[in-house]
Amino acid sequence: MNPKLFNLFLFATLSTGSLYSQNAPAPPKPGILLLAHGGRLQSWNDEVKRVAVEVDSKVPTEIAFGMAARSSLQAGIDRLTARGVTEIVAVPLFVSSHSSVIDSTAYLLGLRKSAPEDLEMFSAMDHPGGGHGDMDMSHMKKNPEAMKPIQASVPVRMTSALDHHALVAEILADRAGAVSRDPASEVVLLVAHGPVEDEENKLWLKEMQILADAMQAKTKYASVQCLTLRDDAGDPVRNKATDELRTQVQKINGSGKTVLVVPLLLSFGGIEDGLKERLKGLQYRMPTQGLLPDPRIIDWVLSSEQDAIKAPVN
Repeated sequence: MNPKLFNLFLFATLSTGSLYSQNAPAPPKPGILLLAHGGRLQSWNDEVKRVAVEVDSKVPTEIAFGMAARSSLQAGIDRLTARGVTEIVAVPLFVSSHSSVIDSTAYLLGLRKSAPEDLEMFSAMDHPGGGHGDMDMSHMKKNPEAMKPIQASVPVRMTSALDHHALVAEILADRAGAVSRDPASEVVLLVAHGPVEDEENKLWLKEMQILADAMQAKTKYASVQCLTLRDDAGDPVRNKATDELRTQVQKINGSGKTVLVVPLLLSFGGIEDGLKERLKGLQYRMPTQGLLPDPRIIDWVLSSEQDAIKAPVN
């Protein structure tokens, strides 16, 4: 190269920076939108907030409380965007992916083409802090605006809920172990809230059976079984679930074994009281906490985000 031209090039590079550094794109900065039911008890919401704070120390994280609540989803996305994230991973802190809440949320996030029927109901409950304990049907009105997909200036992805993740099986095994005395003579009964629809309930039980099998493989319990309560279903379905629960506990007791009832719940906050009422008069032992608090849930959120980032975009 001509020496004069080289000197001019060198001067330009030192003065303005390399051409590569000027044109190189900024590194990606993903953010996490933590999805959670929310509820009337502040203690339940505080558990979710503690998870979010821990995750936020590693990845920008905001919470969207509610049952497919568009306003909460949009607000969370707006907060993350304001923090400079380049893409968002929505992580459902829910026990199961098999519910109309998850399907409706996916639609609102622009990840599903058709709106589920229940979205109209969820849209009518779209208010700050809306959750499982706030379903006052008498005040529900149609809310068309809450049924429109959110607006986002960055790509949005969504992961699965907890489902049958190995960490969930580990936590449940620890919860059972907290009340276990003689595993060989004990039967663990995993009990979850469960959905309304029969087909969804089959999917819940399928996921729960995977958890039960994983627990059985690493413990010495006589057996690990699973049931759902289906609290939100009509009386015939709910009463049938109660009868099945009581019958199973009585059958286990009748065989001379002890029942360890382990709720598959994120956090104790009222649902476990209904479970105790349905088990009234029966012999069993039950731990005093759900999946939370537990640092492994934080690990699950972070690993879910990482898996989503690495996965190819459809």
